[in-house]
Amino acid sequence: MERFFTPSEVAAHNIAEDLWVSFLGKVLDLSPIMEKHKGDALLLPILERAGGDISNWFDPNTEDLLTCVDPITCLIRYHTPRGRVLHTPPSGPRSDWAVVDGAPWWRDSSLQVGRVTERSRWVRIINTLTSEEQLLQVCSEDTLARILQRYLFYNRHADSYTWKHGGRPLDMSRTLSENGIHDNTSELDQLSLDRDLFIPDLLLHYNDDLTEA
Repeated sequence: MERFFTPSEVAAHNIAEDLWVSFLGKVLDLSPIMEKHKGDALLLPILERAGGDISNWFDPNTEDLLTCVDPITCLIRYHTPRGRVLHTPPSGPRSDWAVVDGAPWWRDSSLQVGRVTERSRWVRIINTLTSEEQLLQVCSEDTLARILQRYLFYNRHADSYTWKHGGRPLDMSRTLSENGIHDNTSELDQLSLDRDLFIPDLLLHYNDDLTEA
């Protein structure tokens, strides 16, 4: 299944050795091209936006870099606001330029690791065995199984529990909304109510796997 990420998760990958960017909803891991073209000055505009969203570089209709008419050559060329980037041709003839072998990085599907969530939300996960609570920011598109994977960072035995809300078990193959846990932040904002007081609780009930011989 396609993975979704919050903007803060994308922003955490902000160094050359671990560099993600997002644009038009896509999340790309550009670490391989940063390593392959290490030292190339054309990587600098990408490094400046490491972990950020670069949708303003692209035409949403074509999903290609924006273009403009070069004032000197009167030819159409890519318009990159922070300077020429990797895989874009120079404005004039160059002896050191060769056509890109394969797709340019922004069209290379092998670099896409997922998509940016349309909306993130918070849940409170309560372990009924230990009474431990954990606030977790998740994507609205996440299934409960994906939320479980996120929660493994805090409890590596999370799949040994039955997940419930409102006293009923949750369908782990469905999202929060599909399980009837709707996002009501818009209504809360309209009523000027504190969102933190209405974060949904997910209760973890330990499964006793011990059986008698």
